[in-house]
Amino acid sequence: LSAYARQFLEQLQKPDVEYIEGISPAISIEQRTAGSNPRSTVGTQTEIYDYLRLLFARIGRPHCYKCGREISRQSPEHIVEQILKIPKGTKIHILSPLVRGRKGEFRQVFSDIRRGGFVRARVDKVVYDVDSQIKLDKKKAHTIEAVVDRLKVSPEEKSRLTDSVETALKVGKGIVIVTRFFQENKSEDLLFSEDYACIHCGISFAELQPRDFSFNSPYGACSACNGLGTKIEVDPDLVVPDKNRSLAEGALDPWRRGGRGYILYYRGLIRELAREHGFSMNTPFKGLSKKVRQMLFYGSEEPRPCAQGRGEYVWGRRFEGVIPHLERLFHETDSDYLKTEINKYMSVLACPVCAGARLKKESLGVTINAKSIWDVVRMSITEAANFFDHLNLNTSEKTVAHQAIKDIRERFRFMLNVGLGYLTLDRRSSTLSGGEAQRIRLATQVGAGLVGVVYILDEPSIGLHQKDNVKLLSTLKALRDLGNTLIVVEHDEATIRTADYIIDLGPGAGRHGGKVIASGPLRSLLGSRDSLTAKYLRGQFKIKIPDKRRETNQKFLQIWGAREHNLKNIDVKIPLGLFVCVAGVSGSGKSTLIDEILYRALAKKLYRGKAKPGAHQRITGAEFIDKVIVVDQSPIGRTPRSNPATYTGVYSFIRELFSKLPEARVAGYKPGRFSFNVKGGRCEDCQGEGIKRIEMHFLPDVYVGCQACHGARFNQQTLKVKYKGKSIADVLTMTTEEAQGLFRNIPRIREKLITLNDVGLGYIQLGQSATTLSGGEAQRVKLAKELGKRGTGKTLYILDEPTTGLHFADIEKLLNVLQRLAGMGNTVLVIEHNLEVIKCADYIIDLGPEGGAAGGEVVASGTPEELVKIKRSYTGRYLKKVLGKC
Repeated sequence: LSAYARQFLEQLQKPDVEYIEGISPAISIEQRTAGSNPRSTVGTQTEIYDYLRLLFARIGRPHCYKCGREISRQSPEHIVEQILKIPKGTKIHILSPLVRGRKGEFRQVFSDIRRGGFVRARVDKVVYDVDSQIKLDKKKAHTIEAVVDRLKVSPEEKSRLTDSVETALKVGKGIVIVTRFFQENKSEDLLFSEDYACIHCGISFAELQPRDFSFNSPYGACSACNGLGTKIEVDPDLVVPDKNRSLAEGALDPWRRGGRGYILYYRGLIRELAREHGFSMNTPFKGLSKKVRQMLFYGSEEPRPCAQGRGEYVWGRRFEGVIPHLERLFHETDSDYLKTEINKYMSVLACPVCAGARLKKESLGVTINAKSIWDVVRMSITEAANFFDHLNLNTSEKTVAHQAIKDIRERFRFMLNVGLGYLTLDRRSSTLSGGEAQRIRLATQVGAGLVGVVYILDEPSIGLHQKDNVKLLSTLKALRDLGNTLIVVEHDEATIRTADYIIDLGPGAGRHGGKVIASGPLRSLLGSRDSLTAKYLRGQFKIKIPDKRRETNQKFLQIWGAREHNLKNIDVKIPLGLFVCVAGVSGSGKSTLIDEILYRALAKKLYRGKAKPGAHQRITGAEFIDKVIVVDQSPIGRTPRSNPATYTGVYSFIRELFSKLPEARVAGYKPGRFSFNVKGGRCEDCQGEGIKRIEMHFLPDVYVGCQACHGARFNQQTLKVKYKGKSIADVLTMTTEEAQGLFRNIPRIREKLITLNDVGLGYIQLGQSATTLSGGEAQRVKLAKELGKRGTGKTLYILDEPTTGLHFADIEKLLNVLQRLAGMGNTVLVIEHNLEVIKCADYIIDLGPEGGAAGGEVVASGTPEELVKIKRSYTGRYLKKVLGKC
């Protein structure tokens, strides 16, 4: 590309290396969570949805969205009959569509209109004389129609109307638009087509185009939610948070807040309503009839007398209802405080118009084998693949759709091969785990069929059960066999043993690593004496099973009737005070059960969390827990200023220590002097960054060390204050292991540093930028922060795949930490596929038996020894092999 073009692309830094030879085009498939764009789905990301749009536009059969009948062609005579049903005397325009939503100036189109004998054209809803100079912005999309005739509806004008309609159909290639005018310059466009129309309901369609099935296009997207499928609306569950309360006890939460007069007014209003409709104010809300609950929520249409009984009527002759009342206030008020208060009762709900389908009703009426595009994208990949394998098409349809169906089937096959058969095509990309998002990108690359490419994959086995890992390895081999090179960063034993060539780095982590310990085929690695990886593979080192499993204290956290997503109305019992592992094949419902139901419900109860829990009946045993902590892999900070020292809080103690040193006290320095985030002690030339960014336009940005502080981040006066010969800048460049030795006599600092070492992070620098930490490292920093707090023994820790990015040796350290937490009486709940972790658990809950619709059941529960006896459990089968080696 030219230098000009390159400045608009993301620039990559050149590697700090002397030379690289033999390099091929490279594609990196990273292990990272997909973006937060709500319009990105599994279907759009894999490009399957693009093929589906094309398929439905070409062989789909449109149906009337009112009566459900298949749509037939309209003749000019029938179109005239429909027009004559418009009230007599109504002014109408007969238009021929020529351009619909395309960019350009379209001078030739206006020339053609003049040559066709027409004197007017409608451009973007405005009528112009074609002889005038019509200038259009070529960068904007325009809609142009020729005005064929202008007349008033009358039976006497039928002959003229027929001629005009026939002319319009000819010019508009089978489509005619009739603009009907009302009073006050209001108008309505009626679309008629020779191709698609329901003769019973009078509904017409234009010729189907792929964009009609795109929720990212105004031609296909639902107009109510703009193609998002959801809207932020007042949530009835938040309006009545406790359905056991009665109306007298304030079940309607928004109407029990505010001033005394406000509360009394609404209480009197509801009392009047109860008297007229015959329901009791003392009945629990859940005991009221559905009709009464709907009326309280959404109001009643009949006139309602005012609560004061003065013959007045409430809100324009009807009871408004609490939800319309909140919505009206939200849109009318200028008070930010009031909007914030009302926002507490709002949630992201399915769009009431399209019910989450994202598309217009016209598009949803188009079917293939009685299935709309919405029906197809809601299927799991496995179900959709089966649907396309058994399509029933006629000869003409097969000819038209052959290539598209072939490509769709291939992409489904690739997704099944990487263990994603349980996902649905409408699943939002933002809800995918890092491993799922990576495997989707992998399946897309396999579908591209490239050869001679270097693929770089970062831990593709993340989030995969051993059963699915076999499929993944087969896919990687297939990519290799096409003539590509695969470089895989991985800790998984099966992947290491399958590789043709292994490069083992070490011997330790951080400053203790960075050397090639062994390289070559598997036998070469196994023969290495210095390789820590080889020692675990040979069985020389092992992660030991606990000598004794903890026994339950007879206290349980129980989830009743869990039915969110694919969960089959299951009851799950979680013993407290133990190390509990939730296992199961990918897509079996583990994250749904623990993250979407259990955590959200507990957060709502303990912290008044706003996130709505997944569908379930109830949760019991929450009284045995006083704190719930989720330790996930989200970044600990999104700016370079965040680091492990600031996140864990140890930096506050270090700054306090430096402020008490003799040099600092003489100068009057406070702890803030030793912060690189505030003025005073930091270097103002780089504002505490230590580096400066120089924009290079079409070359990558260059980062250079600050000339004033030389990367130290602090000014010279601050750096003069030293503890045991180390300045505050020196401390930030230390590893946690080195810092532990420096501060061994300062208990508060030493204890926090010990926790970082205990989770296997002795190699990271205290001031290392949070943006450079991997997901697994960020998770362990969070774990260290929680370890540094004083536990109550009634804490529930939830960890989702904590072994991500961990070597066998690191997993052993992590398990020691988790066992310590459980030993203090806390409950450690881990979602995990790693068998080394599962075998060390006190109790296992295995979901399955398969993923997606075939999952969502409790296959087995109990100790690892009990699980291996359950034949239905895939986890038990693989666990049996691991326990046999121990």
